[in-house]
Amino acid sequence: MKGKVFLVGAGPGDPELMTVRAAKLMKAADVVLHDDLVSPEILRLTSPVARLENVGKRCGQKGISQEEINFLMISFASLGMNVVRLKSGDPLIFGRLGEEMEALRAAGVEFEIVPGVTSAFGAAASAQIPLTHRHTSHALVLLAGHRAKENEEDDWSKFISSGATLVIYMPGQNYAEIAERLRAGGSVAETPCAILSRATTSAQQTCVTSVGALSDAPHLPAPTLLVVGEVVRFSSDSQSQFADVSALLGQAIRGHREEDWFA
Repeated sequence: MKGKVFLVGAGPGDPELMTVRAAKLMKAADVVLHDDLVSPEILRLTSPVARLENVGKRCGQKGISQEEINFLMISFASLGMNVVRLKSGDPLIFGRLGEEMEALRAAGVEFEIVPGVTSAFGAAASAQIPLTHRHTSHALVLLAGHRAKENEEDDWSKFISSGATLVIYMPGQNYAEIAERLRAGGSVAETPCAILSRATTSAQQTCVTSVGALSDAPHLPAPTLLVVGEVVRFSSDSQSQFADVSALLGQAIRGHREEDWFA
């Protein structure tokens, strides 16, 4: 008799931002295989009789391989257990979901995907940053700062030239390198950006800066996200550092009809 694997998003950190479905599965699971960045408060939702295993892979640190994680999911499910593979944020975004789906399908193991609030949305909400705005940004691009291969094609110019808001997951601690990649793609030094650390938790920290000053920004604790674009000016933390938002909007609107903008 085979069990089932649930690929579940834990949300950005605050347990109250988990879906009802995710919380129910946590309490009913026989096994929970969780990422390293899932908060302790969320892990406490696990049944006391369930097996709880940390299968996280932290950047720069040796840990369990993806193949080993796949093996654990398949093995526990083959024993008739209900397995929750718990990922921070949303499993469909930078969560290696595709690799795990392929392994489960190849083994004939039934699985279900349970989405979560992705880290970009949770972090932006906690910092009061609108990721899109009809006067400044009509598109949103999610990027991974950490590259699988150092020689991988890495051209952000097409995203930057569109005027889209960029949210960079896993920016790492080398902010100078990120700033160089942004400048190489066409970002000007004055472009505002925000580093969001441990968003939606009690340990949340926000640093608002600009692309030109990003290399001098403090190194905040992981997990972090980097938001780049004019929308950062709307953050409650940015008012003392950037031009008045009303003046910015006045410049953006000038020469355009109201109906030209996205609703």
